[in-house]
Amino acid sequence: MKIAKGCWSWVAPPLLLSVLLLALCWFSLWFISLFIPVFCVLVFFLIFFRDPERTIGDGIIAPADGKIRDIKQEKDQYFISTFMEVNNVHVNRMPIDGRISKMTHFPGYHLRAWKKESDLNERVIITVETAIGQVTVVQIAGLIARRVYPYIKEGDILKKGDRLGIIRLGSRVDVYLPAEKIKSIPVKIGDPVKAGQDSIAFLK
Repeated sequence: MKIAKGCWSWVAPPLLLSVLLLALCWFSLWFISLFIPVFCVLVFFLIFFRDPERTIGDGIIAPADGKIRDIKQEKDQYFISTFMEVNNVHVNRMPIDGRISKMTHFPGYHLRAWKKESDLNERVIITVETAIGQVTVVQIAGLIARRVYPYIKEGDILKKGDRLGIIRLGSRVDVYLPAEKIKSIPVKIGDPVKAGQDSIAFLK
């Protein structure tokens, strides 16, 4: 199982402690009472910080695992929001080929990512110059998600499906697309999607 970049510092402590406590169980079964909760934390982190390979889908692809939270047209843009559950892969991916022209980090709150108030949460806004114009990806921290950890920097040229970064312990990713370039949106609110694999829009 591949662990996401930037997350070994979370996985290593419970892993090493689990090995130590398991070894101590040979001397005293009392250590089982300590091993079990530490091992459960390890399993949780292994699931949460996994980073599987994906077969890249057609059109514009989902930047995050989760469920489609919202779809709407705002003036000349389509807005598609994905909410990540705890059991989802939390590595985010590039929805389309392009160059990272700007990245802006906004410190903020850590409210539940599905609430309206989450618009005040910590976020990283990624502006991408693409063949269809400007595309914006917004990584938003949530109640459990405490930090956005980017893998990229301004000026990087990325392919569709490349890894953008991870929101460690949560939570929501929004995409803004130029409406005039979109032919159709094959997803609806509530649909489950996988980052890099499932299509969220097709081009004209």
